[in-house]
Amino acid sequence: AARTAQAKKKDDLLTTKTGGAYIPPAKLRMMQQSITDKSSEAFQRLAWEALKKSINGLINKVNSPNIAVIVRELFAENIVRGRGLLVQSVIQAQTASPTFTHVYAALAAIINTKFPNIGELLIKRLIINFKRGFKRKDKLRCTSSVRYIAHLVNQQVAHEVLALEILTLLLENPTDDSAEVAITFLKEVGQKLTEVSPRGIHAIFERLRHVLHESTLDKRTQYMIEVMFQVRKDGFKDNPSVPEELDLVEEEDQFTHMTTLDDATSGEEILNVFKLDPEYEQNEEKYKAIKKELLDEGSGSESGSDSGGSDSDSDSDSEDEEKEGGEGGNTQIVDNTETNLIALRRTIYLTLQSSLEYQEATHKLLKLQLKPGQEHELCHMIIDCCAQQRTYEKYFGLIGQRFCQVNKMYAEPFQKIFADTYSTVHRLETGKLRNVAKFFAHLFFTDAIGWEVMGVIKLNEDDTTSSSRIFIKLLWQELAEYIGMTKLIARVRDPTLQEAFDGLFPRDNPRDTRFAINFFTSIGLGGLTEDLRGHLKSAPKVAAALPNMGKKSRKKSVSSSSSSSSDSSSSDSSSDSSSDSESEDEKKKRERRKKRDSRRRSRSTSRRSRGGRR
Repeated sequence: AARTAQAKKKDDLLTTKTGGAYIPPAKLRMMQQSITDKSSEAFQRLAWEALKKSINGLINKVNSPNIAVIVRELFAENIVRGRGLLVQSVIQAQTASPTFTHVYAALAAIINTKFPNIGELLIKRLIINFKRGFKRKDKLRCTSSVRYIAHLVNQQVAHEVLALEILTLLLENPTDDSAEVAITFLKEVGQKLTEVSPRGIHAIFERLRHVLHESTLDKRTQYMIEVMFQVRKDGFKDNPSVPEELDLVEEEDQFTHMTTLDDATSGEEILNVFKLDPEYEQNEEKYKAIKKELLDEGSGSESGSDSGGSDSDSDSDSEDEEKEGGEGGNTQIVDNTETNLIALRRTIYLTLQSSLEYQEATHKLLKLQLKPGQEHELCHMIIDCCAQQRTYEKYFGLIGQRFCQVNKMYAEPFQKIFADTYSTVHRLETGKLRNVAKFFAHLFFTDAIGWEVMGVIKLNEDDTTSSSRIFIKLLWQELAEYIGMTKLIARVRDPTLQEAFDGLFPRDNPRDTRFAINFFTSIGLGGLTEDLRGHLKSAPKVAAALPNMGKKSRKKSVSSSSSSSSDSSSSDSSSDSSSDSESEDEKKKRERRKKRDSRRRSRSTSRRSRGGRR
């Protein structure tokens, strides 16, 4: 009894129709191998299901770059037996993805060169689909059908007479929907009709002009018709008939079907369902010969396939995976598309934008389990997201601070990014520059990153640009606001950081020292330059004694060279200008003004006295 029940269960699995119990591929292969009679209904049904699955999988994978590969794989299947399945799968895929219509049309054009009956069946089903949608006033169904027909006309699978018939039918008694469908169809097929039937497309546009003048349609539809005339005037440049990468069939190889709207009466839907074939093995052998001719297969590659043909290919995906897995030990695959990196960036961005507060964002990002080396990418994304905001948000500064405090390994990437940002700061827009400067000011204020990285800044007229000065200004003004001037001055005087601040507060060149003093004074941070001012006052006094000695020696010696005198005079002027304090400069200015005033008065009195004498 148990054996009979098991046999019955197995029999039910074999005879089940589409939509029945799922059979795993491995179990399906075992069941096929257990059947010795390959002409039996059970074996043919399993082969049919495998063929259906394989065709659907290949159609779903087709795209412009891989269309040649997919065509070869389709030819490896028995598409003569499964032509109904193939046409049904293509139409369903095109309806679901109308943007890929040109790809499916190119696929149909290639298949049509070898199997014209498949191309004819496709056109008939599309026409019937369109007519049903037109009668039921189903706009979406009509639009998807005419779009596919348009691209088949472009590929010369269907004749242009069919396109003119459809346009005439749609514009015979125009409604808003029918006019919109006609315009969609005309955009796709217009360039081809202009080439092959200029009189026909002229008549269609005359009809459109008449419809526009009648003004019975909605304003939106009228505007679409006006746009259509402009598209025609531009030569359909945005809607080419056949994209260059999909122009795969030579004109002499293509078979054009003269099917019209009235010719399509039956779509042969019986081809979509399983039917027992008494001559199954003979037909499979015939298709093997066709396949060998199409694919130029050798006898060696043919020996590995069993007589089922389509059923052995149904599990080609799993076999390919196994082969790839076997070769993976010797071949290292390099992902040049950076798919994983882009996915990581997307995850980080969405996490940052969707979190309510910085603690939640930090917690989620720490759970990402980053691979070694991806910490730098995380830090970059935090700064990039911060820079994209209209104004600076403290949220990002807190996230950066938290990462550096949780794990010190994040401090190094932030420091490196600071150095890179400063060297390329001229590339940033003003808004981004402000946000980035305030972000790093937050990290410095909280001691999340070391102040030693300030050593990359050289504050002088030669090494800075307008962008870098703005960056330094925003950075230090923000630090002064966070810390306060007293603490900031104490930090600047910290002995351990003097090497880092050598570039910001230069002492090696009086010219650079004055530039730094003037810069910080102009941005309201003159208190930071007290030590520099003291250095500038004290340092030249030692050098000032040397020029005085030079003057005495000049008095004693009569024959001195012109070069030495010019050098001494230039050193005198530089030392005098550097040693004068601000108060002495003001006194000199006052004395000069008094002298000028006295001269003017004397001149005026002399003029008056002359006038009196006369």
